[in-house]
Amino acid sequence: MRLSWLPLLFFCAAAQAATIQIHYAPAENLEPIDVALIDDAGVSIDMAAYVLTDESVIEALGDAADRGVAVRLYLDRSEFETHAEKIADLIAKPGVVARVKPSGVLMHMKAYAVDGAQLRTGSGNFSHSGLSRQDNDLLVTDDKAAVQRFERDFDAIFARGLAPQAMF
Repeated sequence: MRLSWLPLLFFCAAAQAATIQIHYAPAENLEPIDVALIDDAGVSIDMAAYVLTDESVIEALGDAADRGVAVRLYLDRSEFETHAEKIADLIAKPGVVARVKPSGVLMHMKAYAVDGAQLRTGSGNFSHSGLSRQDNDLLVTDDKAAVQRFERDFDAIFARGLAPQAMF
């Protein structure tokens, strides 16, 4: 009788276990995974992107903003200066707020949170070659602690960023 609560404890622990999906390019094209995650957003997307040039990802972010999703982008300064024209329409949309790292070493992250519930991270840049041709990984988790940690760190770096208009 003493162990009668054990199945209930196991069920509760299993119900709260985080999931992790791991994908690898070039064996798998990572672009559709990113697009699907962004397409599923209903409230917010917080993205830290070293490179953001993939047309499908940019389009999905724009579509999310058009649906009323709050999109915040934090970008590397040198990469933004090189590729600003590719995301000009995106960052001009209502609901999209972009910040650029002011100076110093690279902002080399390739991660985003969707609705404060899922975290995507990995080595692949948000570029066609980074998502489809290079050796990269992509991890997606719904681990609450991981998502909260990313959001906390993202809020801090985003607050220090410059508006793109302030750079020119």
